[in-house]
Amino acid sequence: MATKEALLAAIQDHSARIAVVGLGYVGLPLAVAFAERGFRVVGIDVDKRKVDALNCGRSYVEDISSERLAHLAATVPSEARLQATSDYAALDSCAATIIAVPTPLGKSRDPDLRYVVAAGEAVGRHMHAGMLVSLESTTYPGTTEELLRPALEGGGLRAGEDYFLAFSPERIDPGRRDWTVETTPKVVGGVTAACREVAVALYGQVIERVIPVSSSRAAEMVKLLENTFRAVNIALVNEIAIMCDKLGLDVWEIIDAAASKPYGFMKFTPGPGVGGHCIPLDPYYLSWKLKTLNYNARFIQLAGEINSEMPRYWVDKVQDALNEAGKAVKGSRVLVLGVAYKKDVSDVRESPALDVIELLRQKGADVRYHDPYVSAIEHNGHSLQSEADLMAALAAADCLVIATDHSSYDWEVIRKRARLIVDTRHALV
Repeated sequence: MATKEALLAAIQDHSARIAVVGLGYVGLPLAVAFAERGFRVVGIDVDKRKVDALNCGRSYVEDISSERLAHLAATVPSEARLQATSDYAALDSCAATIIAVPTPLGKSRDPDLRYVVAAGEAVGRHMHAGMLVSLESTTYPGTTEELLRPALEGGGLRAGEDYFLAFSPERIDPGRRDWTVETTPKVVGGVTAACREVAVALYGQVIERVIPVSSSRAAEMVKLLENTFRAVNIALVNEIAIMCDKLGLDVWEIIDAAASKPYGFMKFTPGPGVGGHCIPLDPYYLSWKLKTLNYNARFIQLAGEINSEMPRYWVDKVQDALNEAGKAVKGSRVLVLGVAYKKDVSDVRESPALDVIELLRQKGADVRYHDPYVSAIEHNGHSLQSEADLMAALAAADCLVIATDHSSYDWEVIRKRARLIVDTRHALV
């Protein structure tokens, strides 16, 4: 197959131009990784602000520094290793296209794949023989073949014969330093064996270990298993925390003791719920798919119920703590410490801290927050600014709720300054 051999050769000598569609926390690190290995990369995004920032060498993603981007940008566009645009016509000169667009859930927790479909249709208008297209957006098994493939083949090209189509789930963990795009193993599944071979060759240029699987559907299922596993185990340990509370036991003592077992146990920790784009959402993609096959994914449903109720559990703890101090929630000033969904990032997507704030507000509390990474939030029509002076905010608060345990906080100082503390993260060990 001449087109396959030509593409493999271009990949091996880094002459293949690569496009990354979607320049968020998944697409941008991947684009940078390829550019730093010597490939010419074009990033495509509908957000003109992102395009302008990247072309100026300015990063908006925490895991990518502006210094790294500056090395890839150039005053003369033709000399830049990484360029950005909103024009899909750039694909005309690209040998490979990686799609990394959002896949949110609708209000009824059904998959919302409009961004994937839109990207597929846009790519399809610029398809040419010998091109590789790889989808990275998390979705249910079958999406690559059932939705993306038809969008790409409107011009008559056929996957595995005229072009190559694969799925490779993103595994980005924002804020993480020990595992990066390059060092995290990459799962790759193709629509055909030839598609898999080409995709493995491409990713193998920048990623230390590539793991081929039998099909794009298998690769899609791998990602859903990973995050369903995490969601179910977080729900389990959250429920164990509630059980220990009712039994008068310290759940953190129990977890640490159980974690001493060198086999058969993996440590998960409780908290105010789950956040981010993946864990609260991805299992529902699998659940939705199974419903179309008349199967009820019971573990997923139960895990979702437990995790989504954790903000209410902790708000009840705030109410109990204030009651013991002779105060009502209504009229009390409550300071929420940290609103990002995890420590040391600015991402507030699906953050349980937002639900804690909303529930406290509904009970009549005067809610403020402080987060060194998040200057302002908007949730359910309400806007809040991060408190400028943490020490003053602590002094004015009737109760402090630790929702995100950022490493920059001085916990000993916070312990001494706060009048009343509800610690959802076991930060004050």
